[in-house]
Amino acid sequence: MSVMNVGFDAKRLYNNFTGLGNHSRTTIDILTEFFPENAYFLYTPKIARGRKESLKRYLSMEACRTIMPQGVLKGSLWRTYGLPADIRRDGVDLFHGLSNELPVGIRRSGVPSVVTIHDVAFHTFPDMYHWIDRQMYDWKWAYAVRNADRVIAISECTKRDIMRYYDVDADKIDVVYQPVQPRYYTPMAKEDATKRLEFSNLQLSSDFMLYVGSVNSRKNLLGVVKAMEMLPHDMLIPLVVIGSGRGYMKEVRQYVAEHGLERYVIFPDGKVDDDTLQALYACARVFVYPSFYEGFGLPVVEALLSRCPVVTSNVSSLPEAGGAYSQQADPADVGDIASKIEKVLADDALSSTMREKGYEYAVRTFHPRVLAERLMSVYKAALEM
Repeated sequence: MSVMNVGFDAKRLYNNFTGLGNHSRTTIDILTEFFPENAYFLYTPKIARGRKESLKRYLSMEACRTIMPQGVLKGSLWRTYGLPADIRRDGVDLFHGLSNELPVGIRRSGVPSVVTIHDVAFHTFPDMYHWIDRQMYDWKWAYAVRNADRVIAISECTKRDIMRYYDVDADKIDVVYQPVQPRYYTPMAKEDATKRLEFSNLQLSSDFMLYVGSVNSRKNLLGVVKAMEMLPHDMLIPLVVIGSGRGYMKEVRQYVAEHGLERYVIFPDGKVDDDTLQALYACARVFVYPSFYEGFGLPVVEALLSRCPVVTSNVSSLPEAGGAYSQQADPADVGDIASKIEKVLADDALSSTMREKGYEYAVRTFHPRVLAERLMSVYKAALEM
């Protein structure tokens, strides 16, 4: 089949503006760019209020059609139970659950399906989730992987986790890495990035380290702060933290205050816009992300595409995201994290190699055309089953 009608669960695309929503939008971006001949049906129970302007491109894309509930079932009931009838009515050839779920009854619809599983963090870090949430997620994930014709994992690590926790045969799972936002495939020039930061309200010195991500125990920001204390004093430069959190954030801030590190750990006030974030990646001496567990590790790829040296973990999916030219530390070993940071800061030649080789790896491995083609091959495999 050369041209197809592909349906998507687009709730996150239209209503979530962090991880899963970004993944949904970048997936549609690369498919419409490289396979514009297909028709893409975006099913959503609602569209976020006040966001229609930023979402306008998806509502008006020539290749896309946005569909909302018209019958008795509304909201999550329609998304869970009503979608199979609607996708059959609309002549959809294949349905893709973009965020770990498939509607109930998808097999009875006769429409082949694919589901993307991002991670199983509620299994690997259960303390971060309420009991009822873990039960709900487990049921949804299990139903999805059991009923999908093909399962997409966003990393080899996630593939292993799916096999471990849901007893899915390896041959049913395809690894398709997560696309990053298009802006990162065109690196910001260092001069432009420097000017951008000069006009921001961050008031940064020319040398700084960077952390980007949610501030929770799994991401291990406290490990980074403790590692900073072990650096030689003449190498201790500020760490800019871009991300939000609750209880763990308070724990980190309390540690910073108790150890007199306020001038070295910077938490910018307010939200940092996309241009400023890209400038931070481009100007940072090193990006530090020693997470204990990630489905993929998107900020690592954003850093690599910005030609920023990366220190990350040697566990989970982080070696895949970072590649051979990132420094990989044991996230449970503060001394190892400190050693890897010091290695980058002390060796300009190594840092330069990491910038260029890391960038080449990221472009080669995570280019949107490569990922779009992989997605399309999964769709065709599902249709041929």
